[in-house]
Amino acid sequence: MLWTLLSIVVAFAELIAFMSADWLIGKAKTRGSSEQGEQGGGYPEPYHPTLGIYARCIRNPGVQHFQRETLCGPYAENFGEIASGFWQATAIFLALGIFILCTVALVSVFTMCVQSIMKKSIFNVCGLLQGIAGHVLTQPEVLHVHGNHAKGSSGLFLILGLILYPAGWGCQKAIGYCGHYASAYKPGDCSLGWAFYTAIGGTVLTFICAVFSAQAEIATSSDKVQEEIEEGKNLICLL
Repeated sequence: MLWTLLSIVVAFAELIAFMSADWLIGKAKTRGSSEQGEQGGGYPEPYHPTLGIYARCIRNPGVQHFQRETLCGPYAENFGEIASGFWQATAIFLALGIFILCTVALVSVFTMCVQSIMKKSIFNVCGLLQGIAGHVLTQPEVLHVHGNHAKGSSGLFLILGLILYPAGWGCQKAIGYCGHYASAYKPGDCSLGWAFYTAIGGTVLTFICAVFSAQAEIATSSDKVQEEIEEGKNLICLL
């Protein structure tokens, strides 16, 4: 049960972080002179625009009929307009990792009723997808799958995406938000937003999920569980 809940939480956390514009928090900016006049003069309050992989948030320029203080949305209308080739690779790797996480989260719900498919443990297969086999899991079934060249794992995709993302900080889009000192792996005048830290935290939890999947496999193969199955109980709650 704990593994199922954590798998769902991790999948949603990574998805929300990927869609957010709060990966980079730009240097402080102020409103233009015309906007200052509309606000009644005085010193304008600075604001920090934010930039994500494919989205951004900026201050509302004061257009009539718009009451929101900030405007958020994608700056790229298609994949080719993403600001950096590194960010395009990041988007691909994160999307693959999140797809696997969402698939595992969906499958994990059914493990409370079904523990194996074609004589393969669902826990071990999902754990293999969530983490790097051989480093996180040591169950015989997992090692057998690993021996059959099952190489894909969401954790690996997420790590690759997060490593490549800072390499794109030298693109013109990032320089416009972070100043001319911004370059690869140097954010310049920007600071890292909550979405970046959420993505890192979700990646760490992905490997913790892989460990929990091994524990879930041990729990379902215990003598007590097998006795309840033999007694005809189809649904067994596992903590």
